[in-house]
Amino acid sequence: MKTFDVSEIFQFAIKIEENGTKFYWHAAQMAKDAKMKEVFNSLAEDEIEHKKIFEDMLSQMHKYDPSEFYPEEYFEYLHSYVDGIIFTGELQERELPVDTLSAIKFAIQRELDSILYYQEIKKFVTKDQHDLIDRIIEEERKHFLKLSKFLKELTPEKL
Repeated sequence: MKTFDVSEIFQFAIKIEENGTKFYWHAAQMAKDAKMKEVFNSLAEDEIEHKKIFEDMLSQMHKYDPSEFYPEEYFEYLHSYVDGIIFTGELQERELPVDTLSAIKFAIQRELDSILYYQEIKKFVTKDQHDLIDRIIEEERKHFLKLSKFLKELTPEKL
């Protein structure tokens, strides 16, 4: 078993938010509809705020000494999950949407993946930080709902 370095989790989270910001800015530039541009730009700004929260939490991590042990496989699972699934640069290059419909579907899946990831990382932070993680999870849920709503409202002229 391996002692988990919780600061790595926050470095992963920061990277997720950075890549999410880049994706949403790309989607905003690609969108033809003004409302969709606004939605994607708003989501990018939210990702910037999430990154700031995680950077603040990371700056306090030097004081944290995890007392539990986690199996190596679990750590590798989380690392692979971030590297291979959520808003990663490589994934974006490979699957970068070329239209608004694809961008929304791509973003919905990545928001769900992010929610799962943030639920998992709660196991690696002190209980007094759970409320911060819960705030991020709630924001990701709002992103999911916002995107789902716009997916239902899409008309051909907005694509």
